[in-house]
Amino acid sequence: MPHTRAASLSPSPAAVPDWTQWTQALDRHAHALVGQAVNGISPIQTGLVYLDWLSHLLISPGKQLDLIKQAAEDAGGAAQRLMQARAGCCDPSAPDDRRFRAPEWQQWPFSAYAQAFHVLERSWDRATRDVPGLTHRHADIAHFAARQWLDVFNPANMPWLNPEVLRATAQEGGANLVRGAMNWADDLQRLMRGLPPAGTEAYRVGENVAVTPGKVVMRNELMELIQYSPATEQVHAEPILIVPAWIMKYYILDLSPHNSLVRYLVSQGHTVFMISWKNPTEEDRNRTLDDYRRLGVMAALDAINRIVPDRKVHATGYCLGGTLLMIAAATMGRDGDERLASMTLFAAQGDFTEAGELLMFINESEVELIEAMMAQQGYLKGSQMAGTFQLLHADDLIWSRAMRHYLLGQRDQPNDLMAWNADTTRMPYRMHSEYLHRLFLHNDLSQGRYEVDGEPIWFTDIRVPCFAVGTVTDHVAPWKSVYKLHLLPLDLTFVLTSGGHNAGIVSEPGHKGRHFQIHHRPPTEPYSSPDRWQAETPHSEGSWWPSWQAWLAEHSSGLVPPPRMGLPGGRRGGKLPDAPGDYVRQS
Repeated sequence: MPHTRAASLSPSPAAVPDWTQWTQALDRHAHALVGQAVNGISPIQTGLVYLDWLSHLLISPGKQLDLIKQAAEDAGGAAQRLMQARAGCCDPSAPDDRRFRAPEWQQWPFSAYAQAFHVLERSWDRATRDVPGLTHRHADIAHFAARQWLDVFNPANMPWLNPEVLRATAQEGGANLVRGAMNWADDLQRLMRGLPPAGTEAYRVGENVAVTPGKVVMRNELMELIQYSPATEQVHAEPILIVPAWIMKYYILDLSPHNSLVRYLVSQGHTVFMISWKNPTEEDRNRTLDDYRRLGVMAALDAINRIVPDRKVHATGYCLGGTLLMIAAATMGRDGDERLASMTLFAAQGDFTEAGELLMFINESEVELIEAMMAQQGYLKGSQMAGTFQLLHADDLIWSRAMRHYLLGQRDQPNDLMAWNADTTRMPYRMHSEYLHRLFLHNDLSQGRYEVDGEPIWFTDIRVPCFAVGTVTDHVAPWKSVYKLHLLPLDLTFVLTSGGHNAGIVSEPGHKGRHFQIHHRPPTEPYSSPDRWQAETPHSEGSWWPSWQAWLAEHSSGLVPPPRMGLPGGRRGGKLPDAPGDYVRQS
């Protein structure tokens, strides 16, 4: 058959997949390079948001006139306050702005810098809100981006405009800047070598954090199960299983002895089991979300049932561990598995429609960059997640920290929570991809589309009493998102506590300044909006831990002698260590 031009241009069937795979691999490699360069924050998505915002603002002359009018009014008000302050009549600064709280900011010309920045800040706040035609999501992203850029021009972050820095430099002859340069060099070399922040090395797992006595009683390829030693002569009959998030290590719930939730529960007569997740490597790239359910929650329940037979379990989940627990509980309810006595959720979401500012970083463009990075590595590094969380608290975690460390030459005194926060973990490629797509992007779990073993699950199959905790300043799992549990026909006790995603949970009795609200809602009680709930529910001072402990005791069946330590017939998985185990030490 003669060779024709058409034939020469037609690839063979076998060549098509090879070519497609090659081009897809090329795209994935390019996306990974971009993702690493921008830390997973898509410049394309950012550009599209900017174009959408600017285009709608340009065709809205009424909005433009309103912005000009209000900016002029703000500027006039600021000028009047400055004149009154020069005459000794008032304080020109905003009383609730801690960035300008130092007395030097009340003096000229620094008071003028602060007032000018407030005018600029309010103008940009209005400019990124209520723009006709702009989607709510793009408006939120534009507002967030404007806030980040404004921090660059904040006079508090500029050494030549910050009176605190100028005073320290004058008093110390520039020694503060020398110390700051040394601090910067130290932080840089720690970052390059993958070392923890300065001072956190004083906290060592098994020595002064994660020291509650116990034993690893079971181990598999994904987790170790720790059983803690009893501290009382009798214990509540039903044991507690804690399912922590695997984004970070479990010992946030077993920090120092004075603020360890595990130690508190054991001292109150509870038998406590804790899952300690493996820190995944490239070999774990294909671990799925369901692997964490099967090899984590369900495997732990099986082991606990052998150690404490014929007893139901109080299951507790924190953050992503709480989401996993909801999946497991709904699956158990669907399948008629009645081994749970109750379910407790700490800052955990099942519905991700109101997941707060974190949702701004979860879209198809940015997920593609993250997946490309994970595909090359087999996992997502903890450091690659840290940048996003720092942006959510940029004033506290970036700018004010830079001023203290590098301009004033000071070092923060690290604590156990800071040391835990620096002890990052990795996320398996496939699991994290499923998490981003199925939960965040498509919200399959709350829409009844999430399948386990080929069949969908639904939260209405959870029929055990539930205790849920939301925290007021949570940027990871906003409390109004956690509050959506009220939409389910649950016997629900809900707590709203002061603090954020971590500090609100680590809220031991005696911790100063803590307060909370608590309300029990039976399944028949009508739904109340979160704002109404917050307005009508009384405040209580102190820690919410005793209220939860009393709730657990109320839902237990009495006191019994402590159970055996470990599985009948010896420990499963060969020779196993004492608590805190080996997996928590993996870096």
